[in-house]
Amino acid sequence: VIYTTAKKDYAKKLLEVLDPKKKLIRHCLSQSDCVCSQGCYWKDLTRLGRDLAKTVALDHTMQGFPAQAANWIPVPPWSGDPQDEELLRLIPVLGQLGQEVRYGAGDRCS
Repeated sequence: VIYTTAKKDYAKKLLEVLDPKKKLIRHCLSQSDCVCSQGCYWKDLTRLGRDLAKTVALDHTMQGFPAQAANWIPVPPWSGDPQDEELLRLIPVLGQLGQEVRYGAGDRCS
């Protein structure tokens, strides 16, 4: 899922770059799916309709997720550098999170 505070046209262009064959990304939420408060848009992860205990958000700013800060994984902003491998560095972290969810390891609420 891609969830951006950008307008729908920009989100579509982003998807054309990230998934030109339309095989990886099944859903895209854009600015119209965000909450607007005092002129600022933020992403409400409950709009995904998924279990938030199994949901993480990668973003360069926590301001996008004030209601679900515990789901946020910070990443540096992307500058367009084709050598940027930040998301590749997160693969082990995301893999570990996937295993914890899959096997029920760790209850963060207790």
